[in-house]
Amino acid sequence: MISRIDDIIHANDGINWCIALKGETQMIGTISYHRVEKEYYRAEIGYILNSDYWKKGIISEAAAAIIDYGFNTMKLHSIEAQIDPRNKGSEEILKKFNFVKEAYYIENYFYEGQFLDTAVYSLINAKEH
Repeated sequence: MISRIDDIIHANDGINWCIALKGETQMIGTISYHRVEKEYYRAEIGYILNSDYWKKGIISEAAAAIIDYGFNTMKLHSIEAQIDPRNKGSEEILKKFNFVKEAYYIENYFYEGQFLDTAVYSLINAKEH
């Protein structure tokens, strides 16, 4: 994962942030923009959080901050998220921020010896309309 993050940084194709509890330095997760498509004003958001911290609003707080950063600082037109459709927690977070399901791909992702489905969500910058 660190190697992949380094590649994204060196190619200037994304931004990664560590997630820590306020006032602490221990990393408990990450949130990022990867697959930044500058010419289309679009980027994909991704997040990972240690399961000990699930259901505490941490990803929602981090997502709110980087969605704002994406639209207001990076001047994105849209933000994409690709999730495992079985991950209901991630789906709830996206819906909380008004992401809309755009696509469902069947067995398009190969991970740990098996093909998995992917659900694609998108959020359009409402301030542009």
